[in-house]
Amino acid sequence: MRVEPDARESTEERSALALIARTALERVGLEVSPQEAAHPAVIEAAHVAQHILRSGPPAPERLARLTGMLDRARAGRTAAPAPGLPWPAGLAEPGPHLERSVARALKSVPDQSIGSGVPHRSVVAGWRAPEKDAARRAVALLESAWPGAAAELRTVLVQIALLDGPAIDGFTDFTVHGAVFVRRDRLTPDADGLPGPVRFAEALVHEGTHTRCNASSVAARPFLRPMEGDGPVVATPLRLDPRPLTGLFQQMVVLARSVLLYRRLLADDTGADGTGSDDTYAAGADPAVRARHDRLARSAVEAVGTMTRHRDALTDHGTAVLEDAAQVAAQVRV
Repeated sequence: MRVEPDARESTEERSALALIARTALERVGLEVSPQEAAHPAVIEAAHVAQHILRSGPPAPERLARLTGMLDRARAGRTAAPAPGLPWPAGLAEPGPHLERSVARALKSVPDQSIGSGVPHRSVVAGWRAPEKDAARRAVALLESAWPGAAAELRTVLVQIALLDGPAIDGFTDFTVHGAVFVRRDRLTPDADGLPGPVRFAEALVHEGTHTRCNASSVAARPFLRPMEGDGPVVATPLRLDPRPLTGLFQQMVVLARSVLLYRRLLADDTGADGTGSDDTYAAGADPAVRARHDRLARSAVEAVGTMTRHRDALTDHGTAVLEDAAQVAAQVRV
């Protein structure tokens, strides 16, 4: 994996992860097809199978629970509505595997509700018709501005889930690999006037990059050398709480790709409609796009600088990605 997207490599990684999931389920006597094995709910079942096997042969009641999870995963996959996008990724409705993932995520993010009166809450939400339209416009924007990123996202995204509530802006979870979670207000303009489809296109690049990093580090080559525990924790641009180096590394790649997205938007005086009107949206003429680019670019410089100070922790693969990100940051004027 490098900073520039690569649909061929991401397809190979997805196939490798599907094989790992099939193998884990076969070890407890359950079989799935290669296509089923790439679904986030089936991958969750494979993680459960791996966990069960660590303590020996599965007890009948645990195997029955796992079989039920797999049956529900198959039923949900069969009943899933048509994607509604020019990609195979589905606009996911609430489901048990997605809801369990959000519950895990809530435990890992700082609770900022104390003293604010704002509940520490995020739930999986259903898609409304205007949100589906905005998502389609975001995909059209990506296809026009950055075909390479769009091609990679076609291979890594299986389900796009909406979040309702203030606690989480967006996340990925390797336990349900292939699903990405984005807060629904990313489909609407922000306070600075950045259009919803632009914001959502950025969110897809952001969460898709985390998905690709997770796959590459497992199915291909790791980015960081083995270390005791999680290793050092460091300040990062995108999180208030200190993060391990793997979190910093992924943020660096996310920021570098996000900057490249906005550079393409700024260079394109006319492009796909990002506003929902019938008029062509000129992203390059939008001051909100420039402001967002500049903010992300400063964060990218910060991430590269911190990662460079810890480059001894990187493998050769990780160092190559750091050098890619450094080239993006070198073009930033701060």
